[in-house]
Amino acid sequence: MLNYFNYFTEIEDRFQQRRGALLLLSTLDWSLIEMWREAGVPLEAVLRGIDAAFDKYEARQKKARMQRINGLAWCSQAVMQAAEELREAAAGSAATSSATGSAEARESGFEHERVAVHLEAAATALEAATVAQDACAATATRLRELAADVRGATSESPKANDLEALERTLTVLEEKLFAALTAAAPEELLVGLKEHAARELAPYRARMGAVQLRQVEHQFVQKQLLVHYNLPRLSLFYMSQQ
Repeated sequence: MLNYFNYFTEIEDRFQQRRGALLLLSTLDWSLIEMWREAGVPLEAVLRGIDAAFDKYEARQKKARMQRINGLAWCSQAVMQAAEELREAAAGSAATSSATGSAEARESGFEHERVAVHLEAAATALEAATVAQDACAATATRLRELAADVRGATSESPKANDLEALERTLTVLEEKLFAALTAAAPEELLVGLKEHAARELAPYRARMGAVQLRQVEHQFVQKQLLVHYNLPRLSLFYMSQQ
């Protein structure tokens, strides 16, 4: 994936540039970006979709006053269309991306020490958790092992240098952690988070398919569950967000 480790920030920058005014992305927006990333939607497709959505909006704006675009969900249909067009036009073109991913990541601020510090900070936060303590403690132990591996990485240890592989491991750890938190959380908390997600998604339901809506709601609830318990995101994408 092009600019693999800049996925979040480049999407945020393009949206803010096209909107013409600084607008901090909401939890819903970050959930949508995460859903696109996990679904393998190329960064180029997301950026093209944002441009297409704003181009269409600006053309209509000249004819009639329209509500201003205030969230990425306005761009979701255009993003999925752009992704489909890219798949049709460039089947099999992604094979060369993995060879340069590690070097590009380090050049983009994902140096070994910074990654290790991120992992250790997440471990420290999990060790202080007051919910699902066994799962949090086990995750913290694994994070410290991964941090040690990253610090000990050399040019002769390609596995330790593979940040995309590390990201996949962190994704698995997060999924297991989310499952433990969901099982431990009170029913009323989970119901409240789903209601919150429904309110946030309400203005965009006509622009998103049912599958997209369920996925974004799932991401939204997970993120809010971590916020509620003051727990960190593990993904390397969140190093600059924490």
